[in-house]
Amino acid sequence: MEKSHAYNHFHTQVKPALISKLEEFRLLGYKEVSETGLWEFLQRKKWKKVKNDIRLYEIIDDILSVKVSDYISFTTIETYKNNDFNMEDENEWKELLK
Repeated sequence: MEKSHAYNHFHTQVKPALISKLEEFRLLGYKEVSETGLWEFLQRKKWKKVKNDIRLYEIIDDILSVKVSDYISFTTIETYKNNDFNMEDENEWKELLK
């Protein structure tokens, strides 16, 4: 079981920033991005190294500075890591390229 991230206590305080970033993603055509997915990206990528004295404004700045390309790259790599694709199977290639 994965332990709780050090910045989870900020989640409710920064919810408006998360919603704002999700609205930006939707305006750019990325409607499938969820709040949970964005928060996971921040925890696993942006906040990999935890700062003990981080401020609320720094958390909000990190959220608002997320680029769509960074998020998409992260989710693509995670998908590859979490799925076992048999590259010899033509049907799996077709599924991957959909």
